[in-house]
Amino acid sequence: MVISIASQKGGTGKTTTSISLAAGLAWLGKRVLIIDTDSQANASKVLLRNYLSVPKDQTIYTTILDRKVIPIHRTEITGLDIAPSHILLSNTDVELTTAKDHREARLKDQLDKLKEQYDYVVIDCPPALSWLTLNAFTASDGIMVVISPGYFELDSIVQISRVILEVQENFNHTVKLLGYLFNMSDSTVASRESLRILRQTYTDQVFKTVIPRNTDIRASQMEKTDVFTFNIQSKSANAYKQLIEEIFYEKTS
Repeated sequence: MVISIASQKGGTGKTTTSISLAAGLAWLGKRVLIIDTDSQANASKVLLRNYLSVPKDQTIYTTILDRKVIPIHRTEITGLDIAPSHILLSNTDVELTTAKDHREARLKDQLDKLKEQYDYVVIDCPPALSWLTLNAFTASDGIMVVISPGYFELDSIVQISRVILEVQENFNHTVKLLGYLFNMSDSTVASRESLRILRQTYTDQVFKTVIPRNTDIRASQMEKTDVFTFNIQSKSANAYKQLIEEIFYEKTS
């Protein structure tokens, strides 16, 4: 199963969710590949200690721009591999706008050749609706949209939902919206009200699991590891375990 983790806005915890979902599945004994298509490369920096020495032709840049095989790197988490990002992916929209081939399917074409090696593939999308996002959605079976508290965060759902429909109509008829994940929840009025509006507006599409704002997440990233390795008993680790249960067990039972 190939899953895109998406958000139109930055700062929603999208990359944290990508890392945590991939690592949580690996902790359960699954073979997992995380593909970092965000040019900020935050997932790559957390999961690859030698990231700064990884050459451009050993990143997903070479797949998207040069149409070459997906470069795979082992992480320190058993069962978890990564195809790292590169800062020059930020130029993708400029370069693909003039491309003549099926520019939305460059990732899918290469991923189809190796995805049978894995139980799950998690794609960390950029915080924008770009050609990289279209490549990720076209290659995916399901899409999870990460939402954090705030008016603009909720407002962004309308546009990303429209893009998902366009991908379903034009590029990938079988991709499904897995749901909206409410992240970085806390006890503030703004957070409670945002969750209330989200559930009221998108009732059946919002995950029951809510991910709390938790210092262990930031601390684990500082240590360049996932929250399960850092503190498997933390609130965030428990929440992501519940999310995995909800997605892969409750929804298929």
